[in-house]
Amino acid sequence: MNLQQRITRLEALEDIRQLKHRYLNACDLKQVEVITDCFAEGEVLIDYGPLGVFRERDSFVALYRELACHARVIDLHHGANPEIEWLNEDEAQGRWALWYFNLDGESGATRQLGGFYQDRYQRIAGQWKIVATRFTAHSQVARS
Repeated sequence: MNLQQRITRLEALEDIRQLKHRYLNACDLKQVEVITDCFAEGEVLIDYGPLGVFRERDSFVALYRELACHARVIDLHHGANPEIEWLNEDEAQGRWALWYFNLDGESGATRQLGGFYQDRYQRIAGQWKIVATRFTAHSQVARS
């Protein structure tokens, strides 16, 4: 790679990190518009296992709104250990570890979940978007 390609690659990797962090933070802050904007328009793949498989962002966001957008629901999403592979100027893929904690502020019930995201990203009109994401859990603890 020449110097310009290396700079382009480094900028893309940082933009993708920022995209994923923006998504996770928006989930915690219940910023529905920001969550929506993290995904590409049109056909995408959002596979969140038991929560469902979604082929476009709006159906996923509708479920998110139904489950999470309540004052009693307190979520903490921590994405770590990113392994992002830049494929070309417009495509990348990545794996992220997730540590998730949920508290029901009314009942006190808690849930801790660990697992991995496998993502695909595409640069669309100069901005990186998530075009596919699959979450696989490997641990879960729930307390009433």
